[in-house]
Amino acid sequence: MKLFAGLGNPGRKYEHTRHNLGFRVVDHIGKQHGVIINKKTGDSLVGKWTLEGEKILLVKPQTYMNRSGEAISRLLDELQVSPHDLVVIYDDLDLPFGRIRIRPGGSAGGHRGVLSILESLAGASFFRVRVGIGRPPDGVDPAEFVLQGFTGEEAEQLGPLVDRAADAVICLLREGFERAMSQFNRTL
Repeated sequence: MKLFAGLGNPGRKYEHTRHNLGFRVVDHIGKQHGVIINKKTGDSLVGKWTLEGEKILLVKPQTYMNRSGEAISRLLDELQVSPHDLVVIYDDLDLPFGRIRIRPGGSAGGHRGVLSILESLAGASFFRVRVGIGRPPDGVDPAEFVLQGFTGEEAEQLGPLVDRAADAVICLLREGFERAMSQFNRTL
């Protein structure tokens, strides 16, 4: 079984913010494959799916970003799934808007949701699909920036970006890490 976990914050207030890009990608994968992500399991909303014989759980932790690790580690324990079968999709300030970066592990890079997961999993490696949102303008606090909506220009590019990020996740599953990295980590 594989877990595809999109990071974000629950509730309408955060629905269209930059920090909920992980939720958007997981929702898009669900929509593409007819999976409804609405079953409450632990502290997450989940949707079950099978692709080419592989069982997949689409996951949206409902613990708020900074406590994502609690929900994910509880789900991994409950389902007896290894962190090596976890793919976490999230927004990244350190990538220009529109860039995608797939990694097999590493540090949190300042992302508190990823830090929470690393702490909850005692540093175990898991796959990451980082989706670039860019740095905030001068004078804007990064913590405020991620909780804002996208600009008009970004909003126009958001659909294709979410499509590409969803494709990256599916490529990771179907074709493996190396192929997904070579296809999606390149500059636009």
